Parts: sequence; structure tokens; C-alpha cells
Amino acid sequence: MWSAIRPNARNIRFWQVGVLLAVFAFWHVMTKPGLIPPMFFDNDRQAAFFFGEPVQILARIWEWFITDRDIYGHLWVTLVETVLAFVIGTVAGLAVGMWLALSPVAAAILDPYIKAANSMPRVILAPIFAVWFGLGIASKVALGFTLVFFIVFFNVYQGVKEVSPTVLANARMLGASQRQLLRYVYLPSAMSWVFSSLHTSVGLAFVGAVVGEYLGSARGVGYLILQAEGMFDINTVMAGILVLTAFALALDWAVGRAERRLMKWQPRSGETEKL
Repeated sequence: MWSAIRPNARNIRFWQVGVLLAVFAFWHVMTKPGLIPPMFFDNDRQAAFFFGEPVQILARIWEWFITDRDIYGHLWVTLVETVLAFVIGTVAGLAVGMWLALSPVAAAILDPYIKAANSMPRVILAPIFAVWFGLGIASKVALGFTLVFFIVFFNVYQGVKEVSPTVLANARMLGASQRQLLRYVYLPSAMSWVFSSLHTSVGLAFVGAVVGEYLGSARGVGYLILQAEGMFDINTVMAGILVLTAFALALDWAVGRAERRLMKWQPRSGETEKL
């Protein structure tokens, strides 16, 4: 019987959903007043106050999307900020990473400045961007850009550096031009590194958008969360977090689909089939 329900490629989704339901069930039991005696709090209402109640959180999400339908404008603003930061940061990171990887002199000159910029806690730039670009979308995109850019840049730079010298020598021996080397050798080598970084960058693009909305905005999911925090409405805060998480996963899924289409030449590891 265990072999039938043992995790494998056919039932892995079942197990993933099961883990999610188990987490929500545990959350519900631990925060529902009267279900269990209070162990870590003075009374059985404090757990719900600090962590929220899953049923109330899901009810809030239902109101946002179905009953009141008042979240779509806020969600659209946050998604636009996120996607713009993600796309612009990825393109810039790819371009600059390729340029410096193929230009050793420029890389040597700019190396200390790039390391200094990367070591800076970039979230503190949010107030500066708000002054420079105002409280609209531009300041949130700028903050998200700084979070995405360096992740993509360093992965592309390392990916190009990892190109096999033997492959390069053979391509040059066959008469490949610099443009052909870029298209058929350097880019394929860097793409696996790029997509690896994009899965991390998706979440950081959302971080940039939401942190920017925290510091100054009148729309966006981050704005809704900030307003709920001011009223100590933990259920609305957790609902906003769940909504952002769901859309971050959806964007990550889209990146995964693009990766599978563009990286067909790369052999799969087959880890899922070996579960």
C-alpha cells in the first residue's frame, strides 16, 4: 500500500497539495479559540491576534476577488511595478554581464565599483528613489531594478567565464566570428545561469515593489498591507502576503515554462522521476 502512495512523478502534486492543507490545518487548530488550551499565550485569543485565522484570511481574499472586487486596481499596480523591474533588471543584467565578461579591461576598471554597489543594502535607496522619481510607479521600478540587476549580472558574468576554452578554440578554428561565438557559444553557456537567477529575482522584484509602496503610495497591495498593519488587522496583512506569494509563484511558473522552451537542448536531470 505504501508503494502506491509513495512520492513519485505521478502523485507529486498530490503530496504538494497535501503539505499545504496540513499547514493550513495546523494553523487553524493553533489559532482557533477554544480548540486547544493556550500553551504559549495568556489566553486563546492571542494566537489569532498575532498569527491570524486561516478561515478569516481566506474570507478576506474572497471579498477582495469575488464579493467587493476592490483589489484588482491595487494588484494591477503592484504587478506592473514587479514585471517592469523584473524585465528591465534582467535585460540590463544580461547586457552588462556579457559586456564585462567579454571585456577584461573594463571589468578590471569597474570591479571595485560594482562590488561596492552590490554590497550596499539597496532597500535604503527607496527614500532616495522616492525623492528622485516621485511616489508613482517609477520609484518602485527603480528599487526593484536594483534588486534584480545584480543577481542576473553576476550569474551571467560567471556563466560566460565558465565557457570551456576547448569549445572556444574549436569554434574559432572552424572560422566562427565574434558574433557567432556570442550567439552559439557564450549565450547558450550563460542562459542556464540566467534562468537560475531569474527564479530568485522574481521574489526580489516583488520585494522592491512592496517596499516602495510601504514608503509612499496610494495604491498597490503593499499599500493595503500597510493600512491593515496600522489598524492591527493581522488577517488582512496575512491575506495580502498570501496574494503576493501566489502571484510570485505564478510568475516563477512562467519563468520555468520559458526555461523549458528555450533550454530544450539541455538534458534533464530526471530527479523527479527518481523519487
